[in-house]
Amino acid sequence: MRIITWNINSVRLRIDSVVRFLEQAQPDVLCLQEIKCHDDQFPAKAFAKAGYEHIAVNGQKAYHGVATVARVPLEDIERRDYCSMGDARHVAVTLPGGARLHNFYVPAGGDVPDPETNDKFAHKLSFMDEMTKVFAKGKTTPRIIVGDLNIAPEEHDVWSHKQLLKVVSHTPVETDAMRQLIKGGGFIDVARELHAPEEKLFSWWSYRSPKWAESNKGRRLDHIWVTEPLREAALAAGPDAFHIHRDVRGWEKPSDHAPVRLDLAV
Repeated sequence: MRIITWNINSVRLRIDSVVRFLEQAQPDVLCLQEIKCHDDQFPAKAFAKAGYEHIAVNGQKAYHGVATVARVPLEDIERRDYCSMGDARHVAVTLPGGARLHNFYVPAGGDVPDPETNDKFAHKLSFMDEMTKVFAKGKTTPRIIVGDLNIAPEEHDVWSHKQLLKVVSHTPVETDAMRQLIKGGGFIDVARELHAPEEKLFSWWSYRSPKWAESNKGRRLDHIWVTEPLREAALAAGPDAFHIHRDVRGWEKPSDHAPVRLDLAV
């Protein structure tokens, strides 16, 4: 089963690119973040025409929003309001075979990494704390977490570890929170399980850099994790099972995120 996660940064604005990507990559399941539309505005007809008629949406006007579309049936759709903020940042489904797939868009956190002076950063830390509590139970359950988690946890998940230690997305308080979530939930960070710790892995490049490909000042903000029952399925095909579609970042009018793929041997 091929699962892909992609922060699309407005699904209606980029629906042509999404359909083009679906034709090329042929995922069984595509998880989108920042769809930026209400549920009834989601371009379901375009997805159905492309062969993805199973859809779970948690939308929000102008902001946030997540959606999971698939060629396979999706059951037990759940939308949790993390931090009770009214933000559409989560949708969960059960895949054929029983694995529970959670699609997340974690708050970015603003610019100042201080929860005392920056409410957005405080919200981000509270969101991660709630995730940790939610997933602390049921470690033996086959679970998959995907999405734009807005944290680059490891040294080589950013273009410069030293220069970004005080930059939101790579501060120690954030990376520690993510490690606690991974450990507490019994998750495996598939990217780092399949690729060497010293290998640079990026999924996001800022719009502020017109020569993003040349400078390559990226961060790995988009993740795919699995629990232990899915370890063998996630790792069976080796490093090629995990792939970042960097070329898509260079398409016309792109999202600043590239799609991230995992092939599960199920």
